[in-house]
Amino acid sequence: MTELQLGLLAIGAVVVAGLFAYNRVLERRSRRRARRSFSSGYDDVLGGEPGARAPAPQRPPPQPDERIDYVIEIALHGPVAPAALDELWQPIQRRHSPRATLAANPATPVWKAGLQLVSRAGSIGEAELIEFRAAVETMAAALGGSVAAPEMKAAMERARQLDQLCGETDIQVVLHVVQPEGGELPRQVLEEAAQAGGLVEEAVGRFVLRSPGGGLVYEVSSGNGALSLSLDLPHAPDTRRAFEGMARLAHHLAAACGGTLADDNGSALGEAAVAGIAAQLEQVHGVLEARGIAPGSAAAIRLFS
Repeated sequence: MTELQLGLLAIGAVVVAGLFAYNRVLERRSRRRARRSFSSGYDDVLGGEPGARAPAPQRPPPQPDERIDYVIEIALHGPVAPAALDELWQPIQRRHSPRATLAANPATPVWKAGLQLVSRAGSIGEAELIEFRAAVETMAAALGGSVAAPEMKAAMERARQLDQLCGETDIQVVLHVVQPEGGELPRQVLEEAAQAGGLVEEAVGRFVLRSPGGGLVYEVSSGNGALSLSLDLPHAPDTRRAFEGMARLAHHLAAACGGTLADDNGSALGEAAVAGIAAQLEQVHGVLEARGIAPGSAAAIRLFS
């Protein structure tokens, strides 16, 4: 291999890494400001019409999880009537929704109440954590029980570290199919390609691939002459395989309309850039997995929501 070829490879690697890092920062900032834009407007689609949203799989309610929650143990000394528990817990849940969770089984003497430390809205504040702990202690006393709660300072430090992890791994990759001027991909071509890839149209112009558990793997959004494919890394199990499948579909759609692939900045994406992004995604996937928060898991979906 010549020095020129080596130099070009090095430049390409730097460009891909820079693009990936820029997109990471940009996406993290945008998530702080608002919910993901893909979620807006889809609930207005009328049921029964072509392209109407498919029913979401039923999932069990979240349980307190020491990896992402501040978990308080409640030791009971006698039976508790469900109505009494509901009356006491519901105000706490409403006040701290959607962060508050409760694992309460009448057959067990120890229950757990949790408050999620970090989400895409940011890290929990110390004042809210103190308020939650006081409310759970009051509830436990009213039920004739006692509590064991983690130390507050350690919990806030854990929240800080968890928020830092989220900032480094909260990545959404978007591939845009740039169609030629005056051209547009026929809807039938999009439908056939999406169906062949296992995607389902959940709203008009929005095709989604979901995992067996109902989690979002990636989606295709089409409308007003624009066509984009999006993968939310923390929600996608087997991240690299999911991205490679999305990239293949993007290349197929681009070829079908005589278009090209581009990133959010409008920069063209060639095969080398796409392969570089796949490698980076796999690396970030490994970081989350090493922390016990594998992409696509219940913990990851809660943390990155």
